[in-house]
Amino acid sequence: MPADLAVIGLGHLGLPLAQAAVAAGIDTIGYDTDPRPVAELAAGHPPVEGSLTAAEIRRMLSGGFRPTTNPAELGRVRTAVICTPTPLGADRTPDLAAVGEAARALAARLRPHTTVLLESPAAPGTTEGFLRTVLEEGSGLRAGRDFHLAYSPGRLDPGNRVHGFANTPKVIGGLTPACTESAAAFYSRLTDKVVRARGPREAETVKLLETNFRHVNIALVNEMAVLCHDLGVDLWDVIRCAETKPFGFQAFRPGPGVGGHGVPMDPSYLPHAGRTPGHPLRMVGLAQEINTRMPQ
Repeated sequence: MPADLAVIGLGHLGLPLAQAAVAAGIDTIGYDTDPRPVAELAAGHPPVEGSLTAAEIRRMLSGGFRPTTNPAELGRVRTAVICTPTPLGADRTPDLAAVGEAARALAARLRPHTTVLLESPAAPGTTEGFLRTVLEEGSGLRAGRDFHLAYSPGRLDPGNRVHGFANTPKVIGGLTPACTESAAAFYSRLTDKVVRARGPREAETVKLLETNFRHVNIALVNEMAVLCHDLGVDLWDVIRCAETKPFGFQAFRPGPGVGGHGVPMDPSYLPHAGRTPGHPLRMVGLAQEINTRMPQ
């Protein structure tokens, strides 16, 4: 049975996207190679802790959402969004194994005029380098000519009751202007505002900047926590007072870990083609060091 959308990867990124799409009346399938989350979803249970509630899953199913492990379903959609995890490996480079597996499954069934989107956190250059190559080699089609290809960073804040999918602007960077517009046409059905980046590398770097911004600022307040503890100062009161300043300050809170699903990334760890020789993000590396030792 054809569907408008395939969400590939049913985790913290994919499930909320599928939820938003179903709520917008988009016929949606959820594809995952792991049968466990598919079985959990089909039974009306959330497969990922802290993602959606059982009631939300049941509403999705009643709205026509279909979880599946059948890759043949991927050849019947107009839009496919890859939301698989990309954790940092031992060498601190993003592990693209799951993205590659998803792309190969999609490529074998990719039809002309399909729009393919990547939302997984990725180093700048991943969409037009790694992903494009896998899709083109597996399909015989050409990105930007036969199918649309774009990147859009995931921006969801799990548990946030104020900012959800609809009122959080969606950044999009396509391989070509036509790719960007095709992606914009899709996301405009889900969100109030679409922001067009110059290309996929810029869109990928948006995610890099947003994640590193958070880690660096949490590291700063974690260092302040240690300092205030040594000085006998109430840091929570300091933050309460500081955040009354209407400009030039944004409040962050200390903790034993940063939390969330974004991983800080220093370009000095990127594959050679993506590195900036002599210009590593030293603050990001220091922030990671500070945040890692906070549990102690």
